[in-house]
Amino acid sequence: MNKYLEKTLKDTKKKNKAESEYLQAVTEVLTSLEPVIDKHTEYEKIALLERIVEPERIISFRVPWVNDRGKVIVNRGFRVQFSSLIGPYKGGLRFAPSVNQSIMKFLGFEQIFKNALTGLPIGGAKGGSDFDPKGKSDNEIMKFCQSFMTELYRHIGQDTDVPAGDIGVGAREIGYLFGQYKRIRNAYEGGVLTGKGLEYGGSLVRKEATGYGLIYFMLEMLKANKVNSLKGKTVTISGSGNVAIYAAEKAIQLGAKVVAMSDSNGCIYDKNGIDLKLIKELKEEKRARIKEYKTTHASATYMERKGTNSPIWTIKTDIALPCATQNELTLESAKELVKNGVIAIGEGANMPTTPEAVEYFLSKKVLVAPAKAANAGGVATSAIEMSQNSIRYYWSFDEVDKKLENIMKNIFNECKTSASKYNLGNNYVAGANIAAFSKLAKAMKAQGIV
Repeated sequence: MNKYLEKTLKDTKKKNKAESEYLQAVTEVLTSLEPVIDKHTEYEKIALLERIVEPERIISFRVPWVNDRGKVIVNRGFRVQFSSLIGPYKGGLRFAPSVNQSIMKFLGFEQIFKNALTGLPIGGAKGGSDFDPKGKSDNEIMKFCQSFMTELYRHIGQDTDVPAGDIGVGAREIGYLFGQYKRIRNAYEGGVLTGKGLEYGGSLVRKEATGYGLIYFMLEMLKANKVNSLKGKTVTISGSGNVAIYAAEKAIQLGAKVVAMSDSNGCIYDKNGIDLKLIKELKEEKRARIKEYKTTHASATYMERKGTNSPIWTIKTDIALPCATQNELTLESAKELVKNGVIAIGEGANMPTTPEAVEYFLSKKVLVAPAKAANAGGVATSAIEMSQNSIRYYWSFDEVDKKLENIMKNIFNECKTSASKYNLGNNYVAGANIAAFSKLAKAMKAQGIV
């Protein structure tokens, strides 16, 4: 390995030794940059790598709130403002018990590369809390969101830092957060949060964007490798949230058969093709578990999750789309997929495939659409929402969808071009890292030692 890369990695691991998710993300990116660093020896003199792996700012705060039984609960909130090199900080808020500083830093680090790939003027950030919205009443969620924003508001703004949703933060939570921000600031700043409701400044296609974008990227990747359409292809999709549901919707529209989806308890397999209308009803309306699918589709099979590996990856499929959470697709699952003839992996979640699994797929010539490129549709449409808020004018569904499709095509072409430039073949994982890093490095050089 290049000595400068090796030293940066060693120092980063020493400083952040308890933060496994963050170190995984940094290692994955830096180890793919060797041909670029070899070419640009001047980067070491200006400590470019040391600066790019260190967040500009980390904010941690307590979030006290009162539940419906009158008990005071204290959660921890975070905002990692990682990089404002190419625009205001931009990235989602995650509410989940697993949230900690390492996960926030990993997501923020991934976000700066993802946002750079969109070609839009947005920096990278991530935030959230260890609050678990599952099982909470609307009143409890409102109280928590209001308390969370009472601290967060002082660190964000439409030209400073623009949060959005993520796991555990949907339209309901964004509404409560925006209402509290507006109340505190006594001003309507539409561009301060994205993922808003259409009634108060949101954008069409935002809900669908990450899932649709994933399929647009996958289609371009397949076409570049002589698979000209999704027609007749079987698809399995982990998860059943926004990303999974709308990836399924677009895949079905383009002629694929989605045969399995999942949640944290297990997966449903329907050889006749998933009834997406029912999945939407279960997950978007009833907030029910996916096993209830069988109550109206008796021929479907429910497979309970019993360990680290989701049973969804044992199902024979052409295309697998991990859209649930980080490190969900392990080496063991990768071997099952390859054994069953998978041709492509599309990462809808952030870093959903373990490094060992990614390497295995690449060694077996399975196409991999990396998360920071393939799931960039959500943040790209968030930036489109920001633009609409700024001009006080809103585009139609078809107009936004077309802009999204073009952005995803451009992202794939950037990944392909960078992979080709450094003789990496169809390794779009490295291609995405190099394309994004090259843009960030130029901006960092131009702006001096800051």
